[in-house]
Amino acid sequence: MKASTLVLAGLAALALAACAPEPADAPDDGGPAAAVDAVGEAPLPEPNPLRDAYFGDLHVHTRYSMDAYMLGTRDNPDAAYRFARGAPMTHASGFEMRLADPLDFYAVTDHAMFLGMFSAVNDPTTEVSRRPSSQPFVGMDTPERRAAAGQALVGMVGDRGKVAEFIDDGVVRSTWADIVAAAGRHYEPGRFTTFVGYEYTSMPGMQNLHRNVIFRGAGAPDVPFSMLDSMNPEDLWAWMDRARADGHEVLAIPHNSNGSNGQMFRPEYFDGAALDPAYAEMRMRNEPLVEITQVKGTSETHPLLSPNDEWAGFELLPFRVATWILSNVSGSFVREALIRGVRFEQDQGFNPFRFGFVGGSDTHNASYAGDESDYYGKLATFDATPAQRGSVPLDATAENGPLDVRPCPETVPSAVSGESDETVARIWCGDDADRFAQTDTAFYGAAGLAGVWAEENTRESIYDAFRRRETFATTGPRIRVRFFGGYGLADVMPDAADVVERADAGGVPMGGDIAGRLEGAPTFLLRAARDARSAPLERAQIVKGWVEDGEARERVFDVACSDGGAADPETHRCPNNRATVNLADCSISEDIGASQLAASWQDPAFDPAQHAVYYARVLENPTCRWSTWDALRAGVAPRPDFPATLQERAWTSPIWYTPPQ
Repeated sequence: MKASTLVLAGLAALALAACAPEPADAPDDGGPAAAVDAVGEAPLPEPNPLRDAYFGDLHVHTRYSMDAYMLGTRDNPDAAYRFARGAPMTHASGFEMRLADPLDFYAVTDHAMFLGMFSAVNDPTTEVSRRPSSQPFVGMDTPERRAAAGQALVGMVGDRGKVAEFIDDGVVRSTWADIVAAAGRHYEPGRFTTFVGYEYTSMPGMQNLHRNVIFRGAGAPDVPFSMLDSMNPEDLWAWMDRARADGHEVLAIPHNSNGSNGQMFRPEYFDGAALDPAYAEMRMRNEPLVEITQVKGTSETHPLLSPNDEWAGFELLPFRVATWILSNVSGSFVREALIRGVRFEQDQGFNPFRFGFVGGSDTHNASYAGDESDYYGKLATFDATPAQRGSVPLDATAENGPLDVRPCPETVPSAVSGESDETVARIWCGDDADRFAQTDTAFYGAAGLAGVWAEENTRESIYDAFRRRETFATTGPRIRVRFFGGYGLADVMPDAADVVERADAGGVPMGGDIAGRLEGAPTFLLRAARDARSAPLERAQIVKGWVEDGEARERVFDVACSDGGAADPETHRCPNNRATVNLADCSISEDIGASQLAASWQDPAFDPAQHAVYYARVLENPTCRWSTWDALRAGVAPRPDFPATLQERAWTSPIWYTPPQ
């Protein structure tokens, strides 16, 4: 099978839906929300000026996304919001999904391209369902029908005449209106926050330039801006500027830069022109955040970019999105972009890559991807079973469904070569690789969540936290982490009761800027608390990026160690706390690790004349990866060429240091 048949219109692996089993019927209840748990007349909490942590997902696809519908998802935005509050949801393959803990905020972000069209053409009461152009996409309820629909879509995309014939403006507008209205129906200020949003899905040359577009208020323009309007993200930003001028405050969040083939953070305009202050102002005005982790891989950094970071190889998807074409590394990862921004600031006086961090799931189940121990994938019927995900042998279960099996080639491209020569890559071949489904979903991860520090659980407060970048990202666990920096923090104890009040007064929170002084190094304060449902914390780190003698530099400092350990002053590494995982049952060392970590730290190599960027990373003790949980439940050994364990983690948004003029 060629790589071109594995993608549909550069969006997601829609053609692969033909390989999935028939979905079970799912409810299509568009009525108003009902409270999941009785809250009665309990008074709302008062706003906290010192801010509380809230967790949510800003990357959720429902039946209104063409790929989600083709893959079998039939739940609508109302069902998605009920799920986020704790209600059960039936997966397209028939099993129940439910969150262990409800989320605080949520945004349905369906693809603007073909918005609602597949749902509409499969409703026999609609006029569009009877059009000749719609017939290839009617009745996508069997593998054969989905295969035919996938081929028809591949043939249509790229022909603007056929696209125009198929798309119905009335359907797009009414679908968008329902998305906006659903967010309004489920918004309960103080208890649960919804955001109006959608996904802009640009993918020139199969290079991922996707963004989630999030509105602050209840309203939005009548029609979202899509890749059919322009593949150029700069045109999206101009549209956002116009929407803001019309009263719709809005921001965009790039995601899966790891699959952009180096294009997400390229140091040029879209047309190749050199960057300038106008570009930096426009991008930062519209994109203050970046999604650093999600199901389709983590975009923090890569071993080729960070060879001295032992944790750089975490949950990497080496391909361009929805293909088996290797993605170039440089220009695709966030840490390198931050340091590029420092270089621009130092050399030219502007920074086009000043991002805060969030996580997201990119679920196409209208739900969430699930945790490592309860992972149900992101692609509805395509990755619903362990055998489909490639985590157990094809003969391990009786209900594998049709699977995509290929023999290993004689030569295998390197997983981390950074090369991208349009060759279909098979990089997981081992002695028994042909026993498993060969699919890129094997590289997916059970991630992630966005965290914010906000005064209250309202649109205004949480969105304003997005704007000031007082945000953090996790791979799923509800790890709470705070990060401050400044010159007035040297005598502040990081675990003191009044630390936040004093840190606000004497420094800046994550997302902020430290104005340099000549008096010495600023102090950074870091606090992290574990998720009680997940593993204890192993260590907390501060990552520094800077430019010296014209070269990009970075270093990872362990600043807080669990179990009474102290970082070595030469290596800046904590001792191994000896936490283990029993692969026979996935039990962990509960008596090792920390429930909280705190640190007050100054950069031992600080140069007051040097621009720099700092962010924090917190690591849990090792736990079983989702693929190991799959194998355990199937009664087979974990797949030998997959990591058996992983270390869940959280990242804070950066703090920038600017030297005194």
